[in-house]
Amino acid sequence: MDVERRFGVSVPSGDLNLAMARATRLAENPDLADAVFVATCFRCAEGAIIRGEIRRYIHEKTRLPVLSYSYTERTTAETLLTRMEALVTTARLKGLLARERQTGLTAGIDSGSTTTKAVVMRDNSVIGTGWVPTTEVIKSAEHAFSDALEEAGVKAEEVEGLGVTGYGRFLVGKHFNARLIQEEITVNSKGAVFLAGSQKGPATVIDIGGMDNKAISVQDGIPGSFTMGGICAGASGRFLELTARRLGVDIKELGQLALKGDYKTVPMNSYCIVFGTQSLVNSLSKGSRPEDVAMAACHSVAEQVFEQQLQEVEVKQPVIMVGGTSLIEGLPKAMEQLLGIEVIVPPHAQFIGSVGAALLVSGLLED
Repeated sequence: MDVERRFGVSVPSGDLNLAMARATRLAENPDLADAVFVATCFRCAEGAIIRGEIRRYIHEKTRLPVLSYSYTERTTAETLLTRMEALVTTARLKGLLARERQTGLTAGIDSGSTTTKAVVMRDNSVIGTGWVPTTEVIKSAEHAFSDALEEAGVKAEEVEGLGVTGYGRFLVGKHFNARLIQEEITVNSKGAVFLAGSQKGPATVIDIGGMDNKAISVQDGIPGSFTMGGICAGASGRFLELTARRLGVDIKELGQLALKGDYKTVPMNSYCIVFGTQSLVNSLSKGSRPEDVAMAACHSVAEQVFEQQLQEVEVKQPVIMVGGTSLIEGLPKAMEQLLGIEVIVPPHAQFIGSVGAALLVSGLLED
């Protein structure tokens, strides 16, 4: 009863009451733990409420990093591994994550599911970039890194430290003998706030990728709660690629086209990538303007991210949108309309993973 009074909520579940009791114990004795992992079933509404309250309570009462997760019956080892990596990194390398400047000559490679990105940085500035489709993981990484080195005008042997992240990080890291091999949550959040000039105070990072999405709540450059994944590819950049193809425009043109459109005139009856595309095709056949269809597609993706993921994190300003899809102007605009606040797209937004890796590895070189 004392626990329920402290939290201001009463639940019949003994397990949830036990979780609240453990949270109060940690608040009274923060030295008992280095970090906190809070997990509840995604089907349990009470669990979602208590998970959020526990996260808030521990943030208010301690300086312990907290990671929360709603698990399903299909949760995989890989899904949990990424979260545990992020939590361990936040606990063990908190000083490194609080780092605000990149020094020396370092590089970062982000081996993503659809594209591979690389940057070369010198003394807090990006001096070279590379961006290629991910085909063969190693070859794509070599290609992107080579392009970044060429643009920077430096040789690989001159680079003092290399950091890698993304889906192919272990394979690429081993191939290049990288100094830093890190999951994308901590790296992306650090890269995003660095590029946006928001390393002090709270921030929210939204990364809508080619295959999945990430929403991260950040405090002083350090990730707190986050969600990643997505129920359907209809909530990813893949849906926007299919829309652009159907409209006969390049993906780079889709965003500008969307800014001229009105999404309200195009009914979207499904968030599924297949049925969503069908809805857009049907609208075109009935005379809808291409610009309205383009904006409807952007809104569809933004709405799914808002409903599926932004409900799981505490959205605080500034809201920073990153990744390749952030360059599709209609998408940040749609997110602004849903949230009712400004959405920032920083310079080099598509290279946040690479930038974060290059930034963090420079800190390791100084230790």
